[in-house]
Amino acid sequence: MSNFDSRTPAMLVLLKQLVEIESPSHDKVAVDRLGALVAEECRQLGGQVKLHPQTETGNLVEAHFLPSPTRVHSEGAGGESSILLLAHMDTVFPLGTLAKMPFYEKDGKVFGPGVSDMKGGIVVALTALAMALETGSLAHPVTALFTSDEEIGSGTSRSLIEKISSGSALVLVLEPAMLDGSVKTWRKGVGEFTIRVRGRAAHAGGDHDKGRNAIEEIAHQVLAIQKMTDYSKGTTLNVGVIRGGIASNVVPDEASFEVDLRVMQPGEAERISAEIQALTPVLDGTTLEVTGGLNRPPMPYNDMIKATFNKVKAIAANVNIELKASGTGGASDANFVAPLGIPVLDGLGPAGGEYHSEREFIFRNSLPERAKLLATILSEW
Repeated sequence: MSNFDSRTPAMLVLLKQLVEIESPSHDKVAVDRLGALVAEECRQLGGQVKLHPQTETGNLVEAHFLPSPTRVHSEGAGGESSILLLAHMDTVFPLGTLAKMPFYEKDGKVFGPGVSDMKGGIVVALTALAMALETGSLAHPVTALFTSDEEIGSGTSRSLIEKISSGSALVLVLEPAMLDGSVKTWRKGVGEFTIRVRGRAAHAGGDHDKGRNAIEEIAHQVLAIQKMTDYSKGTTLNVGVIRGGIASNVVPDEASFEVDLRVMQPGEAERISAEIQALTPVLDGTTLEVTGGLNRPPMPYNDMIKATFNKVKAIAANVNIELKASGTGGASDANFVAPLGIPVLDGLGPAGGEYHSEREFIFRNSLPERAKLLATILSEW
């Protein structure tokens, strides 16, 4: 495999371009600007690009790359054994963030909005593809899918992710690696609920007894939901937002709160959802309305993912990379792939941290190393 360190300057130039095209999830025009650059990069590599237009979120970019005829003929590669590279172009940072959070390098780290989550992963994918194609080492057809709405739940891209994944032999997700370079072999499933309470408004002084305090009712429900957390099962519920009331001298007739759900074990989301839907008011004269549910199913560390990791670990060892396995309570598009029974690994992007903050960074030397790892997987899987 060629020396990937020599590619680092070009990788940094591309990363700077990507970061400086700000792409917040809810700004279609902005994300499409980035998508146009990504699509052109794929075309320059010889990829066949297909755009999937969207009305409210950015267009999805799908690119196909074929192994060299020589590699297919001599080793029998190709056919239906395709590999899917999965990345997202949107970030959590609003337009204008660059003014106070510019792209820069310092002490072996690279900083900037989305540099880790996950524009660094896009650079790794494109660089690995370039090297595999240039050296004729690409062993399988590769589809690269760049989505536009991962940070807001992948509502428009989920069906395409599942469709392409179902026809793939392996799915590699270019989310950032852990700080120590570990890939992600498990992720918790994520859900969100909103509970709305309606009571009865009244003057807090003259008619207090005639009111039905929606905030008081919410207090009961918050405690009930927080108690559903079960650390032994990896199940957590967090009430993170509460809204209600208009003035201290008014008995509030409306209030609501939002709940974050994280589950590790299959079946836990269904159990918790049933319990939340079964909640009943404690105070007479109040009503509850529950909306929401599971957005991303869990990605457990099962036998298939374990076997996938072990195979990739062996491939990495061939190029002197010691690969470690880890996981996280956060979710990604890998969560949609796991229930399909398709081999999947996440965290193939560069190592970094402080995601979604003004301190977001990647380690500079992880860019060529992850490109080397990915190119080797594309060659030896």
